[in-house]
Amino acid sequence: MGIPVVDLADFLSADPIRKAAFVKSIGKAYEEVGFVAVKNHGIDDTLIADLYKYVQQFFSLPLDKKKKYEKPELAGQRGYTSFGKEHAKGSNAADLKEFFQFGQTVEDDDPVKSEYPDNVSVEEVPAFTPTFFKAYRAFEKSGSELLKSIALYLGLDENYFQGFLHNGNSILRVIHYPPITEEPKSAIRAEQHEDINLITLLVGASADGLQILTKQNEWIGVTSLPEQIVVNVGDMLQRLTNNKLKSTTHRVVNPLREKWHTSRFSIPFFLHPKSSMSLACLEHCIDNNHPKVYTDMTAGEYLDERLREIGLKK
Repeated sequence: MGIPVVDLADFLSADPIRKAAFVKSIGKAYEEVGFVAVKNHGIDDTLIADLYKYVQQFFSLPLDKKKKYEKPELAGQRGYTSFGKEHAKGSNAADLKEFFQFGQTVEDDDPVKSEYPDNVSVEEVPAFTPTFFKAYRAFEKSGSELLKSIALYLGLDENYFQGFLHNGNSILRVIHYPPITEEPKSAIRAEQHEDINLITLLVGASADGLQILTKQNEWIGVTSLPEQIVVNVGDMLQRLTNNKLKSTTHRVVNPLREKWHTSRFSIPFFLHPKSSMSLACLEHCIDNNHPKVYTDMTAGEYLDERLREIGLKK
């Protein structure tokens, strides 16, 4: 499926016509599809290649070495989470994946630092942690610009989200779907779900498999070109906009049998605000035709609720 493509260079240009056209295009895409492919996103190709290289080195380690970096008390928010621990909301079937998560590094005197656990450093792959840090900052910057455009589309001040994003609770996740070694119980590697956060930035996965559910209730495969990233709406933005911008249901399916011996790697960046941000529906997204759908809740409260629903928090 050719999902809508936008060029972030248009938004960052000094040309108000190009900028306005970008805002209109991304808003229309998010209302109608929920996903866009973004060109000129500002995340360096070399950095992405390095990230994949070190991620593959980490997941190639023996399980006992990887398990050293699993911290159950952190609910999967930092470090390694072993195979079969996470499931989609409403599903009892575990997703066929293992993953590693890297979070915010507070570098100023912001008191929010006390809310965040330290990141987990991997001894066996020395370049792993510094590469994660660089990638995290690059994703954060790109996502911040995209949220400026979304704010304008929603009729808000361009910088509406920015104070909530500084030292926000974003997560860089690297996922490994191991080779399939026996007849699977299901055709699904990651059951259908919606993301928790504001927006998700996804650099091209190492293999096909991502599908989105269209408004016609059809599953369509999504691929992006190497120089693009795919960015979708998450549930927090859906709540904030009272369903004006819809969080798109998506899943990952198993490959063809002849590719069962291959791994799939995927690197999403889940852009979260600070936990204190209110997700109360924006007043101008509520009217007689669109009554308020959601109760008031902060981003932190919503994240906590969802982590329990997907089995990462007890």
